[in-house]
Amino acid sequence: MVFICIWLFATFFATGMSLDNGLARTPPMGWLTWIRFACNTDCDYDPNFCISEKLIKEMADHMVQDGYKDAGYEYVCIDDCWLAKERDENHRLQPDPKRFPNGIKHLADYVHSKGLKLGIYEDFGTKTCAGYPGSEFYMQLDAQTFAEWGVDLLKFDTCHSDAHDNKEGYPAMSMYLNQTGRPILFSCEWPYGELQQNLSSDYGPVRKYCNVWRNYWDVLDDFQYVKNIVKFYGDNNALFQKYSGPGGFFDPDQVIVGGIGMSHYQQRAQLAMWAMFSAPLMMSNDLRDIQNEARELLLNKYIISVDQDPLGAMATRVWVINGLELWVKPIVPKGSLAIVFFNTKIFGSGTPISTAASDIGMSNPKGYRVTEVFTGKDLGIFKPETNLTARVFTTDAYMIVCHILS
Repeated sequence: MVFICIWLFATFFATGMSLDNGLARTPPMGWLTWIRFACNTDCDYDPNFCISEKLIKEMADHMVQDGYKDAGYEYVCIDDCWLAKERDENHRLQPDPKRFPNGIKHLADYVHSKGLKLGIYEDFGTKTCAGYPGSEFYMQLDAQTFAEWGVDLLKFDTCHSDAHDNKEGYPAMSMYLNQTGRPILFSCEWPYGELQQNLSSDYGPVRKYCNVWRNYWDVLDDFQYVKNIVKFYGDNNALFQKYSGPGGFFDPDQVIVGGIGMSHYQQRAQLAMWAMFSAPLMMSNDLRDIQNEARELLLNKYIISVDQDPLGAMATRVWVINGLELWVKPIVPKGSLAIVFFNTKIFGSGTPISTAASDIGMSNPKGYRVTEVFTGKDLGIFKPETNLTARVFTTDAYMIVCHILS
């Protein structure tokens, strides 16, 4: 099967200002409670799986012990349901006293002692999605509280609010976070709230006030959700590329590698595509009980290097042919590329590839050193006329990095 494709590859860099807090120069990496642990608050019946101080400490321990910290994963993030049902007598947020008996400051100190950073969740509306106290009318006080606790990342959701107000509310919270003097990475659900209420999004202001931003429906531990997200990013490719870059990145949602709903091939396809998007790599899994092949995939140095590439560019979807997609991303050194063939088919033995290197972007006559990402195999030197042959299995991806020769 020969693909002959003539295409123009344009690199887009983020336009306009980005949030001036010095953070997210590359996409943030870490771990988040939501997909795997949801809003489990029953620590009497289910003490090892409830949202609690114990759970966060154990995940921080495994981040260090199992090599994730050394690979670049640094944020340990609590999603919804950490809160008490009411604010305290001074209107300050407070954690559930039974599940977080020592408070968030203690937990942040513990996470920091491991060389990691603590992320926390709140909501722009009157309540969080799960019904706990929201930040509406209390944003300045909440920002001060998070800073005093030693929080390093704030995920700011959009439930129980009017998305028409996002364009005022999110910049206000961004300002209050910066005023604390503590560097707090701002993870926004601003465009996602607008999507939910059928409003259009202006990504210029979003990038100006946020470090990362969700703009599509939640991912779940099912490959169909991954396919839907990839299609959405492909269909809006040229627009999104304009706003992705150091300081500000689109967030297609959590990484489900190590979960139970997708095959190994589907998990590596998700991680490959998130790296091509320059997306945050926020794992949502149980690091205490993870398959070796999933752990190795999450620690794959080639995938991480593509995601963390200092250009911060989002890949271009070059073509879609019979369920197979070609994505190409510029990486350093200048002229180098990451290339992914993403197969959305759900049956059959896969799709064979046979294509000249020049047809998939390797046009420099000096050539490229090519590495297959999942195995780390050195495929040798490719010139524009060199032929690439491979097979992309169903619901899988084939990924290579192509470093230009000087």
